[in-house]
Amino acid sequence: MAEAQATKCVVVGAGPVGALSALYAARRGWDVEVYELRGDLRDASTTPLNFTKSINLALSERGINAMRQSGSTQLVDAILSETIPMHGRMIHSQDVNDHFTEESQQYDVHGRYIRAVDRANLNKLLLDEVEALPNVKLHFNHKLTGADFQRQRAWFEQHASKKPQTADGAQAHQAQIDQRAKEIEVDFDVILGCDGAHSSVRFHLMKFVRMNYEQSYIDTLWCEFTIPPAENALSRTASAKGGFATSPNHLHIWPNDDNMFIAIPSVDKTFTCTLFAPTASFEALERSPSNIHSFFHANFPGAADLVGEDELRRQFDQNPHLPLISIKCSPHHFSSTGVILGDAAHAMVPFYGQGMNTGLEDVRVLFQHLDAHPASADGRRVALSTYTAERVPDAHTINDLALANYWEMHAGVRSPLYLLRKKVEEFLSDKVPSTGFATQYSRVSFSNQRYSEVADTVARQGRILVGVMFGSFLLPAVGWAAWWVWRWQRASRTGISATKGAAGVGGVLERIGRAFT
Repeated sequence: MAEAQATKCVVVGAGPVGALSALYAARRGWDVEVYELRGDLRDASTTPLNFTKSINLALSERGINAMRQSGSTQLVDAILSETIPMHGRMIHSQDVNDHFTEESQQYDVHGRYIRAVDRANLNKLLLDEVEALPNVKLHFNHKLTGADFQRQRAWFEQHASKKPQTADGAQAHQAQIDQRAKEIEVDFDVILGCDGAHSSVRFHLMKFVRMNYEQSYIDTLWCEFTIPPAENALSRTASAKGGFATSPNHLHIWPNDDNMFIAIPSVDKTFTCTLFAPTASFEALERSPSNIHSFFHANFPGAADLVGEDELRRQFDQNPHLPLISIKCSPHHFSSTGVILGDAAHAMVPFYGQGMNTGLEDVRVLFQHLDAHPASADGRRVALSTYTAERVPDAHTINDLALANYWEMHAGVRSPLYLLRKKVEEFLSDKVPSTGFATQYSRVSFSNQRYSEVADTVARQGRILVGVMFGSFLLPAVGWAAWWVWRWQRASRTGISATKGAAGVGGVLERIGRAFT
């Protein structure tokens, strides 16, 4: 039986995941209120929570499908029209003659691609769509200070959107100190916590549910850089076109043993770049910033020329050097009244480009469970429980895959064994589709298969490939070696030189060893 009145839904966080959550809820007739700690995210002056530009992200099938399922077809078309296709990775290196090289590695044998999307524009389009609905209210500059998930009450501090305007700076400062934030109380039927890795909703949810929580930092920091458009760049690569300093249709990687530099295209023909390096490397560069140029020249051939020598030092000095956090928790809900989504539930390192896509997919999966049960408190209780049961293993899996993909991006892209497996799986996917083979990357980025199922399927594929290699190569090789041993023993008995026979066996075993190294 339906509830007597519309469900009151409070969404905390107005980023892409929060905005999509509000859109899904509003489409179902719920009364939706969105509360955001920062000012209006459509205002260019609003400072992101991580104090960086973070202007472009990788958008793939899971995120697109989640937005498509919101019922806003024109919204999806508008978003996709302002993205840039990235068909693969462009690996940058240097040959033995010190010439800069580029090697394109396609993402998918079937021609599928991911998209570079401007985060600010994506957020703006989602918020505009949400704000146009009559049953949605947006509240910016509101900080969640408390939540009671049993009494179904939440408290927010309402902060001024602008600093006091006075002629005297000291008076303005004092006015800010004297001004007390106004606290408001809000009732709700359900809270959707979409407020990021340092989620206040999750913090308060922990007081009501026995939540297993794991937070870790990896020994890698990151810093943003920008490659200007070709007309302003001091250098261009061979793949440059369309006003971009290098190929606009690739995710660019300068791989190295323990660090990496990447670049993602933007619609304004710039590239947003990220340096990933161990903490010790950052500390050394912070002590001697003038070494940033030699560091780049030694590790990322050609990248410094694209950014610009002067800009390289300036951007390293001015842009923050930030850690990478990984968060797992379980469960993701309490009773019928609270649930966390996106980074609030599963912050992950960025190496698979799935952070935002996973968060958007959370919304689709959550409302799929809600739609499968009665529109009542009891129905929501069951729905949130089944949502957690499905989503926790998937969230933990993509968290692990994202961390493991760091190796693939900075080392695997140059590994013959990794590239061989990729070619075999792509060949089978393309030429013998009945085998069901596909690469892990294609399953993660170009399908909606559950992450936990992806991991199981890829592991099974790996076992099959090893078995095929063993059956088609190792067993014949062992049989050949056994034949040589038999021949050597027979030759010894008949007086033929044992040394020659032993050398033959040794040569066989040596060749086998080389094949597996």
